[in-house]
Amino acid sequence: MIGFQRVNLSQKDQYEAILMAEQARGCEYSFANVYLWGLQSLAFLQDCVLRFSHFHGKSVYPYPIGTGDKHAAITEILRDAEERGIPCRIIGITERDKEELEQLFPGTFYIKAERDSFDYVYDINDLADLRGRKFQSKRNHFNRFCADHPDHQAVPMTCDMLPKAKAFIENWYARRRETDPEGDYLLESVALGRLFNHCGELDMEGLVLMDGEEILAITMGSRLSPDTFDIHFEKAREDVSGAYNAINCHFARYLRLKYPDVQFLNREEDMGLEGLRTAKLSYRPHHMVEKYRAVVKEDIHVD
Repeated sequence: MIGFQRVNLSQKDQYEAILMAEQARGCEYSFANVYLWGLQSLAFLQDCVLRFSHFHGKSVYPYPIGTGDKHAAITEILRDAEERGIPCRIIGITERDKEELEQLFPGTFYIKAERDSFDYVYDINDLADLRGRKFQSKRNHFNRFCADHPDHQAVPMTCDMLPKAKAFIENWYARRRETDPEGDYLLESVALGRLFNHCGELDMEGLVLMDGEEILAITMGSRLSPDTFDIHFEKAREDVSGAYNAINCHFARYLRLKYPDVQFLNREEDMGLEGLRTAKLSYRPHHMVEKYRAVVKEDIHVD
């Protein structure tokens, strides 16, 4: 079997040196997401990074990244799955990866698009400025929020703010469970707990929307590629009209000012949730990171 090791913070620099040389990777490849979500392990092999991830009772292998021998790396993945006695499922496959996989292993995999996992990527200037007719309604919501909260401030998250931020998140989940008792918030709440414990080591950027001493919204993100920031979490008071709109706009402005080389914000996938899909589309994404899933044809019946 591949010598996978549970992801730890000491691997961040080595992993990101490889990631930053990649193009158009999905949000699941950011080191923060690898560290925060589910049970994930890494192996550095054949000048590539291989991953083994476990979510909701299924194990998957995200497509390997790096400049090394992809045929050798994927061969190792196939062997690892066989030795574990599990189906070989490879996820996070981009269009370029799909072509590569079909060339390297013709006829081996059944490959299908995963629309629910497509990432929504926005021009940072669109979200920061909300210019033009297509953003008129968003601009109106933001201006109305500013009129309702003339003294609001968007301030960077600092270590001394973490206790208050944690309390805000706990209250957010408590309110959401009241309105949606069937909702599954376990994985996300665990991930947020890890984030608050290690936001410094993960090089997270956070912004807090304040009105006086009251928190109205929180958002946090990290670098995904040289020109793209990944927005990991965004929580706002749902009883405060325009709070989500405002934190979204303020964070885009904050990142644009601090990192002039950032052109895009990846706001991740919609998970097939109709309301979330409508909201993400309403902000007019610049493009989508389309993703595919591959399964060895012999394993389709057990996938």
